[in-house]
Amino acid sequence: MRRYLLLDDNQALAENLAEILRDEGHQATVVGTGDEALRAVGTTRFDALVTDMRMPGMSGADAVRRIRRLDPGLAAVVVTAYPSEDDLETARREGLLAVLPKPVPISTLMDLLANARRDGLVVVAEDDPALSDNLSEVLRARGFSCVTVASVLDTDHLSCAAPFAALVDLRMPGGPDGEAFRKLRARYPSLPTFVMTAWPDLAPRGVGVDVFPKPFDTGALVGALESAHASRA
Repeated sequence: MRRYLLLDDNQALAENLAEILRDEGHQATVVGTGDEALRAVGTTRFDALVTDMRMPGMSGADAVRRIRRLDPGLAAVVVTAYPSEDDLETARREGLLAVLPKPVPISTLMDLLANARRDGLVVVAEDDPALSDNLSEVLRARGFSCVTVASVLDTDHLSCAAPFAALVDLRMPGGPDGEAFRKLRARYPSLPTFVMTAWPDLAPRGVGVDVFPKPFDTGALVGALESAHASRA
């Protein structure tokens, strides 16, 4: 049995989803405001949050940010009818399991929630958009939440609370080779880091660092990430 928190000011829609989850044998708590969600997270350990984006008072993006300060390991799915809104980028920087459109594709949401991992936020630092998107898609299908950065400067703007691991390209725009790696390890000293590079001889070595020469086997990389997640203290 898993526990889910559903945040939506449209109570009828939230209760409908809650009923589906309960029929699957899970617990689902429905709240209508961000403040109610914060109180719920303060007393219950949930496996995942599903939140609407546009709501009176606290937005979904704000709710994700504030909830993550209380429970950094909580997976979050944002649902929105406005995929181009500015607030959505704010939410993405927190690291999301997924962004889904309205009306919600129930089968997709159920699959995401079934696989959602607590403490499974991964930073993907890769400037190749196709590779970054591919890795993020594969990771989310395995239940990991992702936040992406495409330059050294982007690493300074990360707002996610507590990543579990990072996949880092050694050569990123905006700094010398390895600078994105160094910045991430300085900010999160014990962060398990998987370096992806076409120059493995230049890759940093040390405790918590694995190197995957490009082109690499995505399955092997994800397998190593899953093993690290399973063995975390």
